[in-house]
Amino acid sequence: MTDGDAERQLVEAAQQNPSHFAELYERHVDRVYAFVLARVRDRHVAEDLTADVFHKALAALPSFEWRGAPFGAWLIRIAANALADRRRRPTREVADLDMTGEQPYTDPAIDDFENRARLFRYVDELPDVQRTVIVERFAHERSVREVAAQLGKTEGAIKQIQLRALRALRLRMEGGHA
Repeated sequence: MTDGDAERQLVEAAQQNPSHFAELYERHVDRVYAFVLARVRDRHVAEDLTADVFHKALAALPSFEWRGAPFGAWLIRIAANALADRRRRPTREVADLDMTGEQPYTDPAIDDFENRARLFRYVDELPDVQRTVIVERFAHERSVREVAAQLGKTEGAIKQIQLRALRALRLRMEGGHA
């Protein structure tokens, strides 16, 4: 069983019984905290926001659906939204942090995680057949032959679909508009 399969089982168990959410929390709390801390640079604020992220995640867990992205990417999206909401609030604390002019500390692992989350979002936005080919080839590690048989297409057609999808994803990741 892959780690993704194990995590999917944990999510499904937590959707049935919220007491199983604790293991998901343990798996992801450090990453979410690091993501938030890198942006607010205040330990207490980061702790509060991280707690809010997991409260929101637990409340929204029944509606969570697997779409090819890891559960952690969903949590980071919730954290990013919480940070954006916090910045919109007109509080002195936020204004003081924004006026420091300091660049936030960035961790390459966090940047990599954000890039992966962005990639998963772009894969979700691909046309259906391209998304299916990319997910089957790279997430499920199926061969071109297997995907061709599954979709009732030739291997050459699958290679062309994959090439177009990868070009579109590369363009999006580089900041273009595919």
